Amino acid sequence: MALKRRTKVNESFSMASMTDVIFLLLIFFMVTSTVVIPNAIKVTLPQAQKQTAAKPLTRVTIDANLNYYVAFGNQREKMVSFEEITPFLQDSYAKEPEMFVALYADETVPYKEIVKILNIANENKFKMVLATRSQK
Repeated sequence: MALKRRTKVNESFSMASMTDVIFLLLIFFMVTSTVVIPNAIKVTLPQAQKQTAAKPLTRVTIDANLNYYVAFGNQREKMVSFEEITPFLQDSYAKEPEMFVALYADETVPYKEIVKILNIANENKFKMVLATRSQK
């Protein structure tokens, strides 16, 4: 006597829940990998049509009160005097010879203050990028 099963066993595996998990992981990694280093110092940057594609490793910031701040990598900006900028950039260059230095200057900063920083970069052969904000 042959017995037949009433229900057939489905041998396929449903991937529906697995794709949900993969999409969640994809979104998580996209959000966490694009975290930008926030600039804690309030600086109103001048506008420009194009933005640079270079990722600066070292930042020099001049606020509206002509205070100087420097930071390397993911460090927070620390306030320094003008005389401390050159040794800081030279130390940063020793750590990373291919570094770009980004200059964040408030739009109210006199041009001669910006030129002082550019001269430091020129004397030491640093690659300098002037940071701007995009036009709306």
